[in-house]
Amino acid sequence: MTMLREATPRDAAALAEFGERAFRETFAAANSAADMELHCARNYGVAQQDAELRDPTLSTVLMEQDGDIVGYLQLRLDVSENVECSPEILRLYVDARAHGTGVAAQLMSDAIGRAAQSGATAITLGVWEHNPRAIAFYHKWGFVECGEHTFMLGTDEQRDLVLRRRVP
Repeated sequence: MTMLREATPRDAAALAEFGERAFRETFAAANSAADMELHCARNYGVAQQDAELRDPTLSTVLMEQDGDIVGYLQLRLDVSENVECSPEILRLYVDARAHGTGVAAQLMSDAIGRAAQSGATAITLGVWEHNPRAIAFYHKWGFVECGEHTFMLGTDEQRDLVLRRRVP
């Protein structure tokens, strides 16, 4: 059975494991091992996940299948820190085995719905310029490029495209 639910601090360990594994599946082949280690150590520990799950400006949603995480979404609804003044998708990851099953579409639909409920008129995200699968997915959902920003992967300064779409 597949279920979408809000993550809680009790999910910190499982989310740390899943988040790191999904990030590595997506980016390890195109990046140095040292930069991947540094990035994962800074971003996917249990303490980091616990802090993010307790942060009232973030919303983290898990997609579970038979009790296992197969995808997750992290959305910043507090727009005070966002240059574009709209909610921002910080993370949207799906287990490689669940690609093509509709998990990403369900997570994206949830993100757009949450943005609309917040009263926002648009939603943004950053995507690595060398991630064509994700870029194609976001374009399919109506996101268009509106800028760029730097993403630090360990010590490697990378270029992310900033994409934006209107919220109905």
